[in-house]
Amino acid sequence: MDPVNVNYVQEALDAFTDKEVYIHLETTNGAYASHHNERFFSAGAYFRNAKITYERAKMTGAGPYRVGLKIPYGWVYAEGITHYEIDSKGRILLAGHDFDGKLAVALQISETPFE
Repeated sequence: MDPVNVNYVQEALDAFTDKEVYIHLETTNGAYASHHNERFFSAGAYFRNAKITYERAKMTGAGPYRVGLKIPYGWVYAEGITHYEIDSKGRILLAGHDFDGKLAVALQISETPFE
């Protein structure tokens, strides 16, 4: 994976606008705990192969980045994105690593289900 290139990632996100896609969104304890003080508990979320159609995608921030996907009744957000890859299948693979290099958040978008 490479460090985020905002223009390139935004173009890739825009290419999936108004298409039915599958997303994988995952956070680990690092996504919450690394940005807050130690008094707070750890948290995480995981879902795979959720089928959505987004009408707009937006990458914001100065790094780490936030990616928002506008769906009919709200937004899907991933915060803390630091790296990306467009794989040989044309899937967008976004990841955020904490200060120790551990995976904290992942957002993946594909026109076909993930294995």
